Amino acid sequence: MSAVVEVKDLSKNYRTVTAVDEVSFTVEENTIYGLLGRNGAGKTTLMQLLTGQEFASSGEIRVFGESPVENAGVLERTSFIKESQKYPDDFQPKHVFASAPWFFPEWDAEFAERLIADFRVPLKRRIKKLSRGQLSSIGVIVGLASRAPLTFFDEPYLGLDAVARQIFYDRLLEDYAEHPRTVILSTHLIDEVSNLLEHVLVIDEGRIIVDQAAEELRGSATTIVGTRAGVDSFVAGREVLHRDHIGGLASVTVGRLDPLERQEAAELGLELSPVSLQQLIVQKTNVPAKEFEVKS
Repeated sequence: MSAVVEVKDLSKNYRTVTAVDEVSFTVEENTIYGLLGRNGAGKTTLMQLLTGQEFASSGEIRVFGESPVENAGVLERTSFIKESQKYPDDFQPKHVFASAPWFFPEWDAEFAERLIADFRVPLKRRIKKLSRGQLSSIGVIVGLASRAPLTFFDEPYLGLDAVARQIFYDRLLEDYAEHPRTVILSTHLIDEVSNLLEHVLVIDEGRIIVDQAAEELRGSATTIVGTRAGVDSFVAGREVLHRDHIGGLASVTVGRLDPLERQEAAELGLELSPVSLQQLIVQKTNVPAKEFEVKS
């Protein structure tokens, strides 16, 4: 695979705040990435830098081998859909979809019509009269039907109910299988999208702290549950990612265990369970789990 995005020592400063702090990574073509992290971690700023909407304070960005800033050739191959997408108040959804082909050479009108039916978008209602979910649907449809080689979704689906979000995930996977492209999803709904992700980038306080294939990450930690004495004895000397004690019981999360270690734990009467991607990100960023739970 070849790199669609190459970032080296990238920083973005706002007076006394460093939103992105000397990050370096690559994004490979035809892969679904998850850009994860807590509120204010730098996710949106990073995407704005990659799409030429912000100027870097230092470092280098290459998208399709070129700088994205004021570069029409790069931007016409890029789609950036965000939660707070703005449209003219006097627009109707039909105007959004009619104008989309001007910006996206790969726009698929037939696919857009199917998505409009799936999400039940009222085409002739004024934008300012639409619900949050209907506005989110418009963004999702544009992002999917644009078929841009590099597509960013910055939590535009948060306004959708559970059924509509599942439709989004299903249509994304179906169309990705037939028309591969690079997709970057920024989301708090980690458990919902975990099965979609092929690679995970986690940003915390402006720095990339995880850059790893999703499959490797999913099996990288194990939770051990048992008596406090038994668990503490088993994990002695290991790096502990998370620890809970309730009375005489303990629950401790550690890194990957090999077969012999798993057998040893079983012989000690300890229970082992895999750690979900969301739990792992919560533990790595030391953030209360509620920050990754968004009500529909």
